[in-house]
Amino acid sequence: MPYQPAPNLLSWASEIDDHTIAQAARAARMRIVSGHVALMPDAHVGIGATVGSVIPTEGAIIPAAVGVDIGCGMVATETTLTAADLPDTLDKLMPLVERRIPAGVGKGHEDPSVDRALSDLGRPHTSLTPAQETKVARQFGTLGSGNHFVEVCLDERDRVWTVLHSGSRGIGNQLATMHITGAKKLMKRQEMGLEDPDLAYLVQSTPEFDAYIADMLWSQHYAMASRARMDKVLVNALFQVVGTGRRVRTINCHHNFTQLETHYGKELWITRKGAIKADTGDEGVIPGSMGARSYIVSGRGNPDSYHSCAHGAGRRMSRTKAKRELSATSLKAAMRGRTWNADRAAALVDEHPEAYKSIDQVMDDQKDLVTVQHTLRQVFNYKG
Repeated sequence: MPYQPAPNLLSWASEIDDHTIAQAARAARMRIVSGHVALMPDAHVGIGATVGSVIPTEGAIIPAAVGVDIGCGMVATETTLTAADLPDTLDKLMPLVERRIPAGVGKGHEDPSVDRALSDLGRPHTSLTPAQETKVARQFGTLGSGNHFVEVCLDERDRVWTVLHSGSRGIGNQLATMHITGAKKLMKRQEMGLEDPDLAYLVQSTPEFDAYIADMLWSQHYAMASRARMDKVLVNALFQVVGTGRRVRTINCHHNFTQLETHYGKELWITRKGAIKADTGDEGVIPGSMGARSYIVSGRGNPDSYHSCAHGAGRRMSRTKAKRELSATSLKAAMRGRTWNADRAAALVDEHPEAYKSIDQVMDDQKDLVTVQHTLRQVFNYKG
């Protein structure tokens, strides 16, 4: 159940630090915010806006609240396979995934091909350079880096699922950064002071606002279509290794996005930064950290959260602190019994389960936001 840690701020987080509350409170005090800011159980400090927050604005949008990975989200596919169908090890799946779903900063396909899914997206509002055009094609259907991942999981019935986390890649970052910078310059010229310059906003019905909306929506479509392509590649690779299998259903959802919705009788821009839409019946994917459980959920349509819920476990340590205080040895222990990038353990310490909040506590905190359909445990993990 929510509580109020500051004026115009509701929080579902049982584990949260003062810096996160202070940052969210700055957003809640903005004149364009209509109503309260909602903090999800996984909330932690971000750039400008808090990760794990839902911000309702009227007649304006904060580009940095959507963030630089526009449309980042999850896709999960339930299959007909069960644990009994899987081989003793999924080692043969790793090279297929590594080859077919390139991962890492700036990584793309060596032989880019723009398929129909990409061509159907049309063009962003902003004219792209030749280098950006190449990036759009080469990085479509690639994973990225950081906390992006590919997993094969088993649910409580021992049914096999695939789970994947990715966003709009380099082009989404470049478009977002351009608009965030533009909003800051615009507000500085207009001498409109903000507690945090990263909370610079664009006012509806202006050319700058319209340009951002067009690029933001295109980036969201790019991210969702890119996840769909990777999901197809991943599931096909799994079926190739196992020798059989069919898809049952797929859930593809954003957790960094904004859209126009009606809440409390007002038409508002609802920006979910590290949160997913959880209206009544909405299906979502909430991943834990490496080695932890993940959840398939349906929304309960709680009006206090603007029909939203958490997007994952949420960091409790910065990447720098995790690298300083945690070890590759303890990460290997946490990942025991799974097929994963064990040879890269030292490079993945910042994704250590102990660097994140307990996903089980996060789910307990938001019982009034979602209903759990399935609980997943990892048997295969491939990190970006």
